[in-house]
Amino acid sequence: MSDSPELDAVRCWVEKTVVGLNLCPFAAAPMRGDRIRYQRCLAESPEGIYHELLAEMEALIGLSEATAETSLFVVPRGLADFGEYLDLFATAEAVIPEAGLDGILQLASFHPDYCFDGSLPDDPANYTNRSPYPMFHLIREAPLARALEHYPDPEGIPERNMALLRELGFEEMQRRLAACLERDKE
Repeated sequence: MSDSPELDAVRCWVEKTVVGLNLCPFAAAPMRGDRIRYQRCLAESPEGIYHELLAEMEALIGLSEATAETSLFVVPRGLADFGEYLDLFATAEAVIPEAGLDGILQLASFHPDYCFDGSLPDDPANYTNRSPYPMFHLIREAPLARALEHYPDPEGIPERNMALLRELGFEEMQRRLAACLERDKE
């Protein structure tokens, strides 16, 4: 356990769902090697969250890959509305090339209410991007590119994940997420 129940819930989700179901075949090695940086945002306003996210981008770039290959920037308060989250995500994504980080960092989005465009909210496939809390996944491109070189059919990962989650069903995916959130309350 850490000093943050929110980060404990996210660690549980990474271990049991992301790695446990192999949703991201590139997550197991950094998780086992303790190279995932978990950061809890203290800000609650979009502007404050944005500034803390920029600071996290800078902090991640300043660390060696051996220390932190990737970062999960968890926002427990302030972005409960999925639309507001997406607006801030688009703003953060736009800053990457402006900061000269194109080809160095990329962002992935995760939110408890994540819903793919054109998808129904109860489609289990949405759980590929549903997480215990809103978060921004900062991904270093170099280690990801190296991993992709040795992975057969990376383009097939999203379809494989959607099929798996639909097979498991909406209730099972809800249960998995709830189990990690229950740890948050312990």
